[in-house]
Amino acid sequence: MAAKYEQKDTILHVENLSIVYGEKVIISNIGFTEKNTVRPDKPQGQTIAFLGRSGRGKSTLFRALTGLEEPTTGMVLIPDFEKPIVNGQQPAKKVQEGDVGFVDQKYTLFRHKTIYQSLKYALRNVKISSEEKDEKIITYLKDWGLQTCRNQYPNELSGGQRQRTAILEQLLSSGLYMVLDEPFSGLDVGNIQNVKDAFRLINDSHELNTIIFSTHDIELAVELADSIYVLGYLKNDDGTLTQTGTILKHFDLKEMGLAWQHEFTADHLDITKQIKQIMLAS
Repeated sequence: MAAKYEQKDTILHVENLSIVYGEKVIISNIGFTEKNTVRPDKPQGQTIAFLGRSGRGKSTLFRALTGLEEPTTGMVLIPDFEKPIVNGQQPAKKVQEGDVGFVDQKYTLFRHKTIYQSLKYALRNVKISSEEKDEKIITYLKDWGLQTCRNQYPNELSGGQRQRTAILEQLLSSGLYMVLDEPFSGLDVGNIQNVKDAFRLINDSHELNTIIFSTHDIELAVELADSIYVLGYLKNDDGTLTQTGTILKHFDLKEMGLAWQHEFTADHLDITKQIKQIMLAS
């Protein structure tokens, strides 16, 4: 049975985005809008997946979404929560570096800081008392299964522990938005489950929390995401492919009644097959 939900204010708006290096157009005509999803029975953050074959521009797009790359054309807009609501609308602003958390595949951490020290540093610009920061960190460490290694350094942690710490660092410092580039790459079944649990924790903690991730595992994307974008190369009139990445297809799993399901159904499998065909042809 499809879950009930409402779509409210815009949380992410990308308009006519392109990035060009020299004479090489990496991505172009990227445009989409995501809205705050509200469910009547629970907090529900957004989970947005980007799929596509290697070299189609996913990482470049992610750099633009996180403010690490200045677009050649277009813009990335997010709500400006530091400004008051005007006529019932939250003002928007262009995304800047630091507005959106970014976790790469290396899970880069401070080598000289323990988990606890790293998380305390991530909260350095948050305007709450030291006691409140300590309480917040302790809660996160407990919820994310890291309390027993709070005083350990990165070289003493497992890959899964490093990844969870890196996610928490970005979540604490950047707030509502989190971009993860290939978070499931190279993980065993146990650590894949840990990342899935991390997604759930992020989603459940605030309805505006928004996860944006890429993966080569189509089934995982269909299982976890409520919105999926497929990036690839368009076909020219002669059947050859362009060499510029763009959005080929959007699957709104909320609208299709396939989001937030506890089982992977035949309908989910059908979407997986459709996405695979699009990717193979692009």
